[in-house]
Amino acid sequence: MSITAKELAEKLGLSQTAVSMALNNKPGVSTRTRNLVWESAEKYGYDFTKLSLKKKKPDDIYCITYRAKNVIFKYSAIFSEITDGIEQECHKNGYRLKLIQLNESDDAIHKWIDIIRISHCAGIILIGTEITEASCKMFLQLSVPILLLDSHFASLECSSVLIHNRQGAYIAASYLMERYDTQPGHLCSSYMIENFTERKHGFHQAVRDHGFAISQSLVHELSPTIDGAFFDMLEIIDQGTPLARCYFADNDLIAIGAIKALKLRGYKIPKDIAIAGFDNISEGRILEPSLTTVDIPRKYMGQTAARQLIYEIQVPIPHSVKIEVSAKLVKRFSA
Repeated sequence: MSITAKELAEKLGLSQTAVSMALNNKPGVSTRTRNLVWESAEKYGYDFTKLSLKKKKPDDIYCITYRAKNVIFKYSAIFSEITDGIEQECHKNGYRLKLIQLNESDDAIHKWIDIIRISHCAGIILIGTEITEASCKMFLQLSVPILLLDSHFASLECSSVLIHNRQGAYIAASYLMERYDTQPGHLCSSYMIENFTERKHGFHQAVRDHGFAISQSLVHELSPTIDGAFFDMLEIIDQGTPLARCYFADNDLIAIGAIKALKLRGYKIPKDIAIAGFDNISEGRILEPSLTTVDIPRKYMGQTAARQLIYEIQVPIPHSVKIEVSAKLVKRFSA
């Protein structure tokens, strides 16, 4: 049985008037009191449908892009395809999509949580490529369905949709070993996110399954941007560091930067060194030689995320789900 406003006021030691003003977002109470009332109302199961501001059927879906160091999000084309898929599915089902870009900051998160609480938000898709578990928990305070896109935390009761990173890295590394009959190296990101960690696990599994020892793989840490990877790889080459015959790169930006550096120092790709990337960005298609990579169906991921969220809005589910979208290898001329 849900708690009443009167019972909530007694529990918090506040007047019924103060609780009513806070719940109805009216002036006369402090922000601190308003937040306390809303958080307590959600905690004790207050029926928000009683509020005048909740009488309108919620028909807005918020898509929040969470940025931390802003390293990955500098390449925005990847995420525009995802949001295109989300928007298409929302429109088809009669929901309006609101796009928000949120930089890493507890204050910024609290601000948007307060805004969403008094809005007609039906649910949230949180693009959490760079999000931390702690930040995700803050959003889960809200009493609307939330779906995490491009990330997953096993400890949180929150549905998620993400690429099958292990599978993608596995097929890329396996392809290199079968084509060149040698142990591949790993061009790994110096800035770690969960996706890259999962790709590393997939790379390691492929190496083991092909009879090699992980400890014998040459590993170079590069910045996950084209320019950063270019200069990092130049330094590695110029220091005389041993190089592998072929490499799997955590993303295409690293792969492209490394190829540019190797070519500048006289290496022929793939005759001397072969490289495969991950993401299938447009720059890889026009690179010389064009980049062998792992393709991510980004628009489909967005559509899948929106469909799952809308289902959870319309049919409350007792358990969260984790949906991993498979990737496929695109064979070009760099490997």
